[in-house]
Amino acid sequence: MNTAAALHARPKTYLSVLVILGTAHLLNDLMQSLIPAIYPIIQRSYDLDFKQIGLITLTFQIAGSLLQPLVGSYTDRRPAPYSPVAGMVFTFSGLLALAFASSYAFILCAVALIGIGSSIFHPEATRMARYAAGGRQGLAQGIFQVGGQAGGALGPICAAAVIVPMGQPSLAWFTALALTAMILLAWIGRQQAEMSRHFSAVRASKAAQDADLRRHGAMTIAVGLIVLTLLMFSKNAYIESFRSFYTFYLIDRFGLTIPASQMMLFIFLLASAVGALVGGIVGDRIGRYRVIWISVLGPLPLTLILPYADLFWTGVLTVTINLIMASAFASILIYAMELLPNRIGLIGGLFYGLNFGLGGIAAAILGSLADSYGIEMVYRLCSFLPLAGLLAWFLPRLDDGHGRPAKPA
Repeated sequence: MNTAAALHARPKTYLSVLVILGTAHLLNDLMQSLIPAIYPIIQRSYDLDFKQIGLITLTFQIAGSLLQPLVGSYTDRRPAPYSPVAGMVFTFSGLLALAFASSYAFILCAVALIGIGSSIFHPEATRMARYAAGGRQGLAQGIFQVGGQAGGALGPICAAAVIVPMGQPSLAWFTALALTAMILLAWIGRQQAEMSRHFSAVRASKAAQDADLRRHGAMTIAVGLIVLTLLMFSKNAYIESFRSFYTFYLIDRFGLTIPASQMMLFIFLLASAVGALVGGIVGDRIGRYRVIWISVLGPLPLTLILPYADLFWTGVLTVTINLIMASAFASILIYAMELLPNRIGLIGGLFYGLNFGLGGIAAAILGSLADSYGIEMVYRLCSFLPLAGLLAWFLPRLDDGHGRPAKPA
């Protein structure tokens, strides 16, 4: 099959698979988001300081990051369509353990299990989303990620509605979500047989992309991945300051109740879902390079104002900031895939793993700073993090001169 014929054989966009993947991602990330959502509850129950809260996040994020590149590298060689189902078994076990945890050490073990489940879920799910997309990669990653972001946003609502009034043991009820996700992911796994026929056409069309891979030398790939990693760290550090500590900031500074602060956190995280979808769609139109510039550097004026805003403008600014920042991830992920087009599982595992690991490191650092200097000082320091967006200047230009990829991924 020649290149032109192979390109015409590119698979259709499997919207049903993408929607189900997005739904499974929603359930997975909803269960994960219950961890930071219950921080105000367990802080009072176990008399924890901010450093200990940060270490819970670090444990969860590290467990969720270490295995992802290994799982992704393995599934690049041997696709494992049912591996996300196995990941949900770990998540199920972790939620059950967290519901009945009787000590701080038990809490750490429980969140580690949930992190491991996530590390198994993401690489293969990302690869499936990539190949189910056809030529609409931004839309596909947007749908997949909007599910995850929406799930993350629902965690505080579930905590406020269920866990706050009924207590920590009510976490056990959410294991039903893990069972539902297993059923959905088993259905997706069964689609592998049909989709593999189309995957072969994609692999045949890689001839032109393989030439691009040879054109992108080792130094270009290394520089691109390092810059993308640093951009991810700056973005995740800022967002993690809200995911882990926003409720404490609102309670301490504005005197909000726990349910009210959880609602504010929900609104903040919901903006992530919208930003992820919009960023993916816009990236298909104007190119990944431009979206990365806008999303990582654009929020800087707003982040500098935020620590000095009143409650109303704090809500407005945080939503706007997160809308812009969340638009980056789809473009960063696809940009990395264009650097290494034949290692989709590895890239998915690496960057979702980085998302977890870097967020956990940031949470631990920010927790220590909050204990030493106060929660408001943390937000003043974090307001300068978007300056790291200037590193986007060093990204290799993988485009046709108009900010768009030269060849479709």
